[in-house]
Amino acid sequence: MREREFWELLDEVFGRAYGRALAHDQGLTKLGGRTVVEAIGDGVEPRVVWNVLCDQMDVPDGRRWGKDHVAPPLPVDFR
Repeated sequence: MREREFWELLDEVFGRAYGRALAHDQGLTKLGGRTVVEAIGDGVEPRVVWNVLCDQMDVPDGRRWGKDHVAPPLPVDFR
């Protein structure tokens, strides 16, 4: 997943305003409490960030890839 695709999915799944607020404000537990913006800025793969965000926000697999995306979820394990 490219970063551009990440932001498109964020807007589609969460809505532009809410998605952008999540990206700046929601600490992602599995990524050390970093926000989406911080994690991507630190070089974490956008697909990993997307899966962590969706897991944390309880977005089901059937919704997390939007209507035009068919990528299967990537298992994420940050123990």
